[in-house]
Amino acid sequence: MRVFITGASGHIASAVIPELLRAGHQVVGLARSDAAAATVAGLGAEVRRGDLDDLDGLREAAAGAEGVIHLAFKHEQMRSGQFMLAVDSDFAALKAIGETLAGTGKPLVGTSGTLMVAGLGRVATEDDFQEAGPRVDAENYVIGLGRQGVRSSVVRLAPMVHSDLDHHGFTDALISFARENGFAAYIGDGANRWPAANSYDIGVLYRLALEQAPAGSRLHGVGDTGIPFTTIAATIAGKLGVETRSVSQDEAVQYLGFLAAFAGADDPVSNTKTRSLLGWEPTHAGWVEDVEHGHYFA
Repeated sequence: MRVFITGASGHIASAVIPELLRAGHQVVGLARSDAAAATVAGLGAEVRRGDLDDLDGLREAAAGAEGVIHLAFKHEQMRSGQFMLAVDSDFAALKAIGETLAGTGKPLVGTSGTLMVAGLGRVATEDDFQEAGPRVDAENYVIGLGRQGVRSSVVRLAPMVHSDLDHHGFTDALISFARENGFAAYIGDGANRWPAANSYDIGVLYRLALEQAPAGSRLHGVGDTGIPFTTIAATIAGKLGVETRSVSQDEAVQYLGFLAAFAGADDPVSNTKTRSLLGWEPTHAGWVEDVEHGHYFA
């Protein structure tokens, strides 16, 4: 299958592209800069220059592909406080791709996050969803394409997708904040849970979604289904040789930066339906084992 991938120079793509190539697929990766193009080419994919704002280019690339995986998101804008601009750009790009694929039967795999279903007071499943909201609208749009002749699916990623491929994710950010603060922070009693997933397992999941997922499928990209935040903080603190410390929600902005809005969320999720539907089984190191391995601190 000839597969077009947005966000092809990013962390998740660095696991997805090799997995697709090993399975015999051809990959065309979107790259917005010379450095990104070099990364995509280094992974073995064909390079297509462009970005999320080039909607005509996205339409053309989607039309020339047999399947699309949408990984791109303007994380720099999110980190700088321009979250809604990033959300709007993401939705516009998805609509350009979705309208092109409508009626073709081709697969489209979108990307969301399990934090979209946090705070339910129980373990969230793939059947849970919100009606509307930032990024939720994009997820629901992709699911709705399943009724418009697109074999669409959405992978909800755990907030911590980790491995030696991860250099800018939430795990790296939490470690950086702990270094700066001199302690690893958690909010309140730290009993809230975050799921996690190994990048290499996620690469397999995206391939299986592309190849097999039924139209309108929500999938959970999680291996660890819910790690208490006190455990997250203690693991990081142990590697840095610092203490852990509880902070209030008001203090979180000072000590957890752009993660302050999410760090107190309780986000336990199930991956049972995803595993059953696709035959996917996470096999790589869990979050605690991976962080204790030390590559994040090299």
